[in-house]
Amino acid sequence: MTALIIFAILAILLVTGMPVSIALGLTVFTFLFGFSDVPMDAIALKLFTGIEKFEIMAIPFFILAGNFLTHGGVARRMIRFASSMVGHWYGGLGIASVLSCALFAAISGSSPATVMAVGSILLPAMVRQGYPPQFGVGTITSSGGLGILIPPSIVMVMYAVATSGMVVTGPDGGPVMSASIGDLFMAGVIPGLMLATMLGGTTMWRAWKKGYPRMPRAPMIDRWKAFRESVWGLMLIVIIMGGIYGGIFTPTEAAAVSAVYAFIVAVYVYKDIKLSDVPKVLLNSAAMSAMLLYIITNAVMFAFILTSEQIPQGLSAWIVELGLGKVGFLLVVNILLLAIGMVMEPSAIVLIMAPILYPVAMALGVDPIHFGIILVVNMEIGLCTPPVGLNLYVASSLSKLGLTDVTKATWPWLLTMLTFLMLVTYIPEITLLLPRLMGM
Repeated sequence: MTALIIFAILAILLVTGMPVSIALGLTVFTFLFGFSDVPMDAIALKLFTGIEKFEIMAIPFFILAGNFLTHGGVARRMIRFASSMVGHWYGGLGIASVLSCALFAAISGSSPATVMAVGSILLPAMVRQGYPPQFGVGTITSSGGLGILIPPSIVMVMYAVATSGMVVTGPDGGPVMSASIGDLFMAGVIPGLMLATMLGGTTMWRAWKKGYPRMPRAPMIDRWKAFRESVWGLMLIVIIMGGIYGGIFTPTEAAAVSAVYAFIVAVYVYKDIKLSDVPKVLLNSAAMSAMLLYIITNAVMFAFILTSEQIPQGLSAWIVELGLGKVGFLLVVNILLLAIGMVMEPSAIVLIMAPILYPVAMALGVDPIHFGIILVVNMEIGLCTPPVGLNLYVASSLSKLGLTDVTKATWPWLLTMLTFLMLVTYIPEITLLLPRLMGM
């Protein structure tokens, strides 16, 4: 009954069109005043201590790095490199879009930013080359989802923050450690490359079937030139991943290093951003960071109320008693997250649902790293589904196509992503192979 009251209040507030962050906060205070005896000073303390986690600092730094790189011409050079490598294949520019999104995802951590950076350049180029606008929109909208699967990923940071410090037990009754940001980043590499390959295969098949044009094969000298021009951006991937797993710095420190590196590359190496433009980039990044941190703060309070009322523990016991098993539970989780992903933003979903579903998953023996990647892939699909899929809106604004047209154009790639979701869900080795090889 307590769970029904809390979620009924939240649902009513969300239906009114209220922002998720404010709806979460009002749900907490409404429940506190009307249905709970939890002291207000405990909530006040939680409000300020909820974002006192060192890992959260990675979020504004990765956002800042992504903004510098988006405005600093890095995306344009990566696209030129990707086009020179695969442009002569069937659907060459489409496959270049997938490869460009994968490369940019490895330095931005954001799906909408990836769609904007790659789409603003490649969509007009594909139309000039003779591709239908719908083909380009479908390719880039779906491939942009790689932004939260290929590390670094802001959504992975959110999951690590939402589940860190939770005391949960496994099927044998022993305690289960939550997944760290470094674990999740490493676990996302193989799934990210696998999904990029599957999306590229779908793109090539549709281009071959429809007889879309191919670019002439680029000479080796042009490929080498494109690589040299993009190498400063590509080096950021090496710095982040190599620094973390070489033991040089933590993921949060890697985020700070990437922001400084992105600033130097954009301002002093490529010189696409003037020093006078830096304050604007900083303000945009601060606004995005403040929005996410406000959501995190309210989500932490919401999770505190759920925990104090023993709702996750009760839900865990109830689902275990139902006898769904691991297979049935993960299927229900996927259906639930796909449905919620249609109407909510990924970061908010992870912060709300992870504290609820995580204890149940651990009680059924699901690996915390594997479960985190399942959540991320669901969020990735949610970005490409109406009515609130952010990637759809970004692609619509870039292509000038209506939301319905963009949604129809995306469905072949969306089916590929759903197939991939089933593979990742029920073949945990896809996710866990690399972390295990690294001894995590």
